[in-house]
Amino acid sequence: MNALVINNFQPLFLAQLQPGDYVGFTFFIGSMAMLASTVFFFVQMTRVEGKWKDSLLVSALITGIAAAHYFYMRSFWAENQTSPTEFRYIDWILTVPLMCVEFYLILKPYGAKQSLMWRMIFWSLWMLVTGYLGETVFRSQSAIWGAISTIGYAFIAYDVWFGGARKLANSSADVNLQTAMKILGWFIFAGWAIYPIGYMAIDGGLLSGVLPVQAMDLIYNIGDAVNKIGFGLVIYSLAISNQKATATA
Repeated sequence: MNALVINNFQPLFLAQLQPGDYVGFTFFIGSMAMLASTVFFFVQMTRVEGKWKDSLLVSALITGIAAAHYFYMRSFWAENQTSPTEFRYIDWILTVPLMCVEFYLILKPYGAKQSLMWRMIFWSLWMLVTGYLGETVFRSQSAIWGAISTIGYAFIAYDVWFGGARKLANSSADVNLQTAMKILGWFIFAGWAIYPIGYMAIDGGLLSGVLPVQAMDLIYNIGDAVNKIGFGLVIYSLAISNQKATATA
């Protein structure tokens, strides 16, 4: 049984990186960076108090789930040299809603209702499920499904920049929270923008032939690491800043 388990996991850890394979390089870097971030967030979770423990736990879950999927994706890429679309969507459908939960957790002390959390989770799943359908099942109608998917992204971006989430942050007297919300808003606006661009680069998409698929995998890998680790670091910075402010008050 032990030998069987080891043999099943060997491809996961022994994926071969070929010289000049920059996409594969970023798969390897991404998996290790997010694993290291997971360890960091779990350790820091023991050093913060109260409400911040949940926020850092969610940050650790986001990077931990992504790290596990990236170990699989790097092996898939090394063996097939094709984009691991299904693995990406499995990862996103778990981690993106958790990123939405972060907004609820940091705004909860300032009056955020669970309706905010569920609304953002709903639109994140809308965005991902319809995007997946357009990229796989209904490939010939990808533009239509892409437009439908963008509705979900637009509602999340609106909530963070102008809607309920931003209003709660602005109505608070917490300068650290307001700064963190602005940074997270830029992650949503600029960081997440790479995903619809990559979607449009698929065969039949509006940018088909403009950007090679390999280039988009490279951008996806870098973007995933920056967005997910960056989200967690903003939350961590907010937690530390607020604890220091409370200690000196």
